[in-house]
Amino acid sequence: MTETVTIEVEDAGAPLAPGLTENFLGPRVRVLWNLLSAKMLEALEPFGLKTGGFSTLALIAANPGCSQTALARALGMDKSAVVPIIDELEQRGLALRVRSSEDRRRHALVVTEAAQILIDQMHEAVAAVGRPIRQAMSPAEYRVMLSLLERSYRALAED
Repeated sequence: MTETVTIEVEDAGAPLAPGLTENFLGPRVRVLWNLLSAKMLEALEPFGLKTGGFSTLALIAANPGCSQTALARALGMDKSAVVPIIDELEQRGLALRVRSSEDRRRHALVVTEAAQILIDQMHEAVAAVGRPIRQAMSPAEYRVMLSLLERSYRALAED
């Protein structure tokens, strides 16, 4: 025999109480990431890139000659997870692995001219995804949020 329980719900559309997760950063970051990721996938679809490809390309463009190891660290990913992303960018003619002049065992990463053109084209689409967040805060609050996120990243990365 199963017991039937009836409860009254005041507003089924109201946000759920966070419960135990109220004071934990991880669940909140995950929810924000889920929303941002879905919107980024939609924004990047016309360009044929996923969020990992975009972030990787943007970092290589900002840091020409960086190593795969440094790139993986900056992305917060295992090096083995970054390799297929770089492979895809290379196959599309957007990134190149070139031998480092300082250490022949190491590959330096660079973007191609085609990648720079694509990055310029993607800029507005990607900026539009984060615009509601920026508009919900003052410029100073936004800078503080970015600073706190960077500090949080460093605290975990150095752990």
